[in-house]
Amino acid sequence: MALRPSTSNVDITKVKKALVLQGGGALGAYQAGVYAAVADRHRGLSWVAGVSIGAINAALIAGNAPETRVARLREFWNLVSSGPTQRVPAWIGDRAILNQWSAVSTTMLGVPGFFSPRLDPTLLLGGAAPLTSYYDVAPLKATLERLVDFDRINSREMRFSVGAVNVRTGNSIYFDNETQRIGPEHIMASGALPPGFAPVRIDGEDYWDGGIVSNTPLQYVLDNQSRSDPLVVLQVDLFSAHGPMPTTIAETLERQKDITYSSRTRMNTDALASNLNLQQAIADLINKLPAPLREDASVAAIRAQLMHEPIEIVHLIYRNKPYEADSKDYEFSRASVDEHWDAGERDMRNTLDHPEALVGAAQANGVTTFDMTEPNSRRVRRPMLLPETPAASTASTAA
Repeated sequence: MALRPSTSNVDITKVKKALVLQGGGALGAYQAGVYAAVADRHRGLSWVAGVSIGAINAALIAGNAPETRVARLREFWNLVSSGPTQRVPAWIGDRAILNQWSAVSTTMLGVPGFFSPRLDPTLLLGGAAPLTSYYDVAPLKATLERLVDFDRINSREMRFSVGAVNVRTGNSIYFDNETQRIGPEHIMASGALPPGFAPVRIDGEDYWDGGIVSNTPLQYVLDNQSRSDPLVVLQVDLFSAHGPMPTTIAETLERQKDITYSSRTRMNTDALASNLNLQQAIADLINKLPAPLREDASVAAIRAQLMHEPIEIVHLIYRNKPYEADSKDYEFSRASVDEHWDAGERDMRNTLDHPEALVGAAQANGVTTFDMTEPNSRRVRRPMLLPETPAASTASTAA
């Protein structure tokens, strides 16, 4: 049975590209490695969106010239892993114990260039302490001001969006250089995870980490992407929704954190893609109506709202190491940071080295998703294609 040919002759490899970065603390070095691999071959990034540590990585990318972005990312991740207790060589002892020691030092001493503990005696009152956080993020503000060119971000050379949540209303909000001027406070608001960090006040409202509501900015990007422009999305997540059954308290805590902050990644991505593909299928059906009906103003307006140029979502998820625990998102040892970076670079290079996995996507308008997480069982879900004649049964190429 012949399938309807593509409604667009667009070369999907040359269109607008968006980088979507999930929150995940110390695991964010994985995203930096992914970008380093991408930048080595493709510097034409159009949009970067992030939440929490993803917002910081996004600012380091959008706030620097293409030729210096990887160096700035490396400078940041070397800085936050430069404390004396973080530089203990991995070979010196059991890795799980060393990681736990690094995590404990983070809670006690903070992270260089990121945050430091509040030395306030009222903390002795416990939950009754008249404070809203345990740590001071003044070091992060200084780091952002030094490593990020906010004038470049606000020049709109690249679209930039970071997610936060309004403490008073509980609603998610995105700070976007298309609609407002971006400063260090917007990045800090996106990463203000309570009770570690205090809310950040912007224009009379207080904001916390966007990951409290949704830890991935994918939906924001798809909702705000022009329907008349094709798009390639590289979605880089730091927590996996899939995982083994825990057998210890530590494994239980880690599993709970993975599920919470994965934001139901695969399910949400599939749901968003299915919704857009259904809209496109309805638009294609409308296109098959007799001309008098199809050209009716109200029908044409509905069709215009439903049509969508091709979108590709290439999805990478960081996979846990055997010796990582529930503290992996605040364990900033140099050994772990370097491993996360190398894993991101390796996974992205593996994807770029096997372009056959991405072939044949833009067969029709709609969304194609590539789950690149499992090297031996990559999953591709393509839009539903309508048959050439109304009499034929509907076909799907979902794989």
